[in-house]
Amino acid sequence: MAASTPEERRVIASIAANTRWSREGNRVGATAKARNNSPASIEYWKKKVDPESTMLPAIRLKAAMNAKKAHYDRIALRMRQAKAAKRQATAEEAGAA
Repeated sequence: MAASTPEERRVIASIAANTRWSREGNRVGATAKARNNSPASIEYWKKKVDPESTMLPAIRLKAAMNAKKAHYDRIALRMRQAKAAKRQATAEEAGAA
């Protein structure tokens, strides 16, 4: 089924996704791997900070929490910087006009 327009591709993708989920009996199990490999999961950060699991559990958890917070703080900083740059560009553009 070849889609020629973006709308057709969207509908085909929707059909595929809905068909897949209609056949899934264990939705939690089907998405567990993706959730554990997501930066939103503390398990992801535990693997990042201590891949060989050599730290004490409490220290590993604290390190993972710090790494996760640093990650989201970096994202927030980049977002603030991008917004400031956009505001500055808009102001300069308005001043030049």
